[in-house]
Amino acid sequence: MEPLDLTHHFLIAMPTMEDSYFNRALIYVCEHNEQGALGVIVNRPLDLTLANLFEKVELDLQKQDIGALPVHFGGPVQMDRGFVLHRPRGEWQSSMRVTDDVGLTSSKDILLSISASGEPREIIMTLGYAGWGAGQLENEVAQNAWLTVPASADILFEQPPEERLPAAMQILGVSFAQLSDVAGHA
Repeated sequence: MEPLDLTHHFLIAMPTMEDSYFNRALIYVCEHNEQGALGVIVNRPLDLTLANLFEKVELDLQKQDIGALPVHFGGPVQMDRGFVLHRPRGEWQSSMRVTDDVGLTSSKDILLSISASGEPREIIMTLGYAGWGAGQLENEVAQNAWLTVPASADILFEQPPEERLPAAMQILGVSFAQLSDVAGHA
């Protein structure tokens, strides 16, 4: 059997998800391999803007037009650390290639670029991430904790946060209200 690779997929938390971190969460999986998985929640804006965040880390946000962008709760791991999901991917000091045009970066050089030039223009800034150990995500998917759907960069970067989960559900042809809170196996 071929190993499951959910890189560049959305995870949609099933209604049975009891963990408050993930209830009604849409997670974008940035990396999934035999060592585990890493993703960021993309539909949970915090009460924090990019301008507020830059002020807190003592960086001058020169491109004021992007200051109102929300910072998201990315997940319960390393919640004090920032991650920038972005398109185009570019070349940054600490960056993970997700696809040919999407990257996840955690180094300060991308913040300096965003501040000075507003590039990369398409970004989702998160604090924290969601992580799974080896085989953990596969087990959770098998237990019906998550729906999986191939991701769309357009949903990530062109939809407002509150529309991302419904847009991902639409790919499956269902709405969240149609999901049962009772798990079963065929």
